[in-house]
Amino acid sequence: MASVRDFGAAGDGSTDDTEAIRHAVEAGDGSIAFDRGTYLLSSPVEVDLSRSGPISIRGDGTARVVMRGEGPAFRVVGSHEGTADPGSQTPSVATRERMPTVSGIEIFGEHDGAVGVELTGTVQATLQGIHIRQCLIGVHLTRRNRNLLLDACHIYDGRGPAIGVYFDGVNLHQAIISACHISYQRHAGIKVARSEVRNLQITGNDIEYNDADREGDPDSADVWIDAREGTVREGTIASNTIQAKPSPDGSNVRIEGPERDDAAGAGLWTIVGNVLQDQERNLWLRRCRAVAVSGNSFASAERHSVDIDGCRIINLGANTIDHNPDYRGSYRDGIVVRRSSAVSMTGLILEGVRSGRPDRGAAIAVRDSEAVTIGHCQVLDPTARGVELDGVRGAIVEGCTVIDRRPEPSMTEAIRLRGRCPGVSIRGNVVSGGEAAIVVDRGGDGVSVDGTVAFPGAG
Repeated sequence: MASVRDFGAAGDGSTDDTEAIRHAVEAGDGSIAFDRGTYLLSSPVEVDLSRSGPISIRGDGTARVVMRGEGPAFRVVGSHEGTADPGSQTPSVATRERMPTVSGIEIFGEHDGAVGVELTGTVQATLQGIHIRQCLIGVHLTRRNRNLLLDACHIYDGRGPAIGVYFDGVNLHQAIISACHISYQRHAGIKVARSEVRNLQITGNDIEYNDADREGDPDSADVWIDAREGTVREGTIASNTIQAKPSPDGSNVRIEGPERDDAAGAGLWTIVGNVLQDQERNLWLRRCRAVAVSGNSFASAERHSVDIDGCRIINLGANTIDHNPDYRGSYRDGIVVRRSSAVSMTGLILEGVRSGRPDRGAAIAVRDSEAVTIGHCQVLDPTARGVELDGVRGAIVEGCTVIDRRPEPSMTEAIRLRGRCPGVSIRGNVVSGGEAAIVVDRGGDGVSVDGTVAFPGAG
């Protein structure tokens, strides 16, 4: 083990230690240790894995690296051009470049363009137990990488319109982000843009307050999968707490693909077992394909709990939509589906949804879509109406409970059809508390209504 102090680093918080740390990387034995102290960098320390061989940059949690220049404190560069298949790795990559590790140190940015760690061309890069603060980008992934592990890190309090973990124009397969605290970035907690990414797992993290709170800040999201230029498929967002505060066009989770008929730019995603709350939208899916969403708790969305736009093959089931009683605010919540097909919503419970107006909208509103199932959901105490289908073809609303239990109900109808809705079946629902149970605005051509049970309001 080579301490950077052995190569001339002072770690006294006033001496520029850039050259000494570079010397430790180039001339050390690959195990680069940071003792307690504050180490100043004026420009990036680049680790060329083809020259250094296997490398570990580590501390015991007591060392602080202050980045006073633009760019990453540590840039780790490999030469891998293959896939995750062992057969695609050259002997040099397999033996000299595997598993570069950064652990147990703090990186603090003092420059508006400071970055924590950049990875490019790496295989099995492992970042563990690091603290990155006041950086424009916490962890920056560029060009090509494979098999990333990011574990037990604190990426916190970014500088400017910051991003915690940025997949930036990268070709990357197999990445796991787990047990991290990624918070207070003003643009995104985790963002993918202009990339080809497969097998991305985001699990067991606290991802919060990654929102634009200053005038002029761009759109924001705690987790933002932007495949408008690229493809991002085969991902999981599971068992995270994801929350923020409302900001213009902000979302807890935002997944979007390009304008294409098959909606295949972003897809094959599973979103399960998360808490998502306190943003303009909790979940925003735009032009996605094959997304399964279940077992989540949605709360206190200023605009919509779930916004599905231009998507195909979406399964939204067994989630709760409520507001957080600990907080007051202008939440509206609810679900809106637009220009989508093959959408199934089953086993949902929505309470106190304010979305919708007396003339239009509902707790669950579906517009200009086809092949939609709404089954065995409970919609309780909606401000306007429970379910509205507007220009929807081939839909089923079955076995739902839509009731207004308040002493002075405001729900106008339980279920309403607007415009032409051919091939719609409404059957076996229980409704109460509205002025009317089911309203079909235009003659009901191709609409079947059967077995609805209406009873007087409980108030």
